[in-house]
Amino acid sequence: MINPTGLKPAMPIGIAGSEQPAATRDLVSGFGEVLKKAVDAVSARQAEANHLAEGLVSGQHANIHETMIAAEKSSISFRLMTKVHQKGLDAYQEVMRMQL
Repeated sequence: MINPTGLKPAMPIGIAGSEQPAATRDLVSGFGEVLKKAVDAVSARQAEANHLAEGLVSGQHANIHETMIAAEKSSISFRLMTKVHQKGLDAYQEVMRMQL
């Protein structure tokens, strides 16, 4: 059968049983891995800041500067993650508004 538009049909991504080209699989899994690593890094910074704050309050150490720096790093990385999340949602909504 001849395709009158000359365009190749789009391949579904993530549907069980569908064959995806290796480049598409790598791109999808690569992007997912980048996001997972970013979320894990933010979580680690928050855990470190909490640990240092608990140590400061309990008297295990008296380094308030290190504790405040860790808390600020945690705050900044969390705000960055939420901004990236919002930009991703905005981009998705823009794509959904596009007309074919």
